[in-house]
Amino acid sequence: MGLPASKQTKYWSIATAVFLLMLWFLGDVILPFVLGGAIAYFLDPVADRLEKMGLSRIWATVLITVFGLIIFVLMALLIIPTLVEQSITLVNSAPEIFTQLQTFLTERFPALMDTTSTLRQTLNSLGAAIQSKGGEMVNGVLSTAMNLLNIVVLMVIVPVVAFYMLLDWDNMVAKIDSLLPRDHAPVIREIAREVDQTLSSFLRGQGTVCLAMGIFYAIGLMLVGLQFGLLVGAFAGLITFIPYIGALIGGALALGLGLFQFWGDWVSLGLVAVVFMLGQALEGNVITPKLVGSSVGLHPVWLMFALTAFGTLFGFVGMLVAVPVAAIIGVLMRFGIGQYQDGRLFQGLVGTTATSDPEED
Repeated sequence: MGLPASKQTKYWSIATAVFLLMLWFLGDVILPFVLGGAIAYFLDPVADRLEKMGLSRIWATVLITVFGLIIFVLMALLIIPTLVEQSITLVNSAPEIFTQLQTFLTERFPALMDTTSTLRQTLNSLGAAIQSKGGEMVNGVLSTAMNLLNIVVLMVIVPVVAFYMLLDWDNMVAKIDSLLPRDHAPVIREIAREVDQTLSSFLRGQGTVCLAMGIFYAIGLMLVGLQFGLLVGAFAGLITFIPYIGALIGGALALGLGLFQFWGDWVSLGLVAVVFMLGQALEGNVITPKLVGSSVGLHPVWLMFALTAFGTLFGFVGMLVAVPVAAIIGVLMRFGIGQYQDGRLFQGLVGTTATSDPEED
């Protein structure tokens, strides 16, 4: 016999409170385990496919780990230093960019750029603020990232945790399934399948789309010759999960920088726009349909709210768990709405009469 609904609600409320308290008090401590679990979840389908090809689980895990370490080393040596350098250069170049903007506006709209005009004073103060605070912001972000993701975590703890969790993933899932209450196991499995479908759509599908588009934009902009092409491409790819808005913001940033670098060279400036138009066509017609398909994902507004709320409450670890928690909440809400629509409160007497036995009439 199943537990009464009141007791179930109490127990699950206690479990949720304990989980939130763990995030609050153990944030940095559990960070490598959260990252390792996320990596294992992301790569589990790859390991399953390698098993179907004839490899054992341990050899599939070893092959994935070696390949992942090679990619990480290449990124650490070739890409990350360039991104950091371009970020600092862009911040330091802000006053020069604003000076060029002032010159452009002065030539086209001299009345607006009078020495005492509000617009000119605003541009002067904005450029100075970016130069003075921007470098501190970049250094602060990098310093915080290195404090959270130090060398030991990156090179030892996270790969080890990811390796063992990937190796035992199927066993862990089977063990959890064996502990489910028998009366409620079918419902819990169905909810878990919907959560997995939602997470797969975002983490595996949309995450791969972001990576592919970031690479495309970065290579395309660098081939065009945009000075900060790698940085802008990486940023545009990172926010691709927001439909249309990601490409719009990335394209506006690239065109804005291109105006100062390619002013008068309209061919190069047009090529910058072509890169983003091709990227949108490629994403909408090829990459997203292939990788994400019609599976249910997370609404961008709900996702941004979850990232903001959990990031504010629990810091960097909160941002990492925001996506799975948002997916679970969304699935539970849909399940609750479905139960409500099947119940007496929603259907009322009309629904009861329609489903009653005709012989009783």
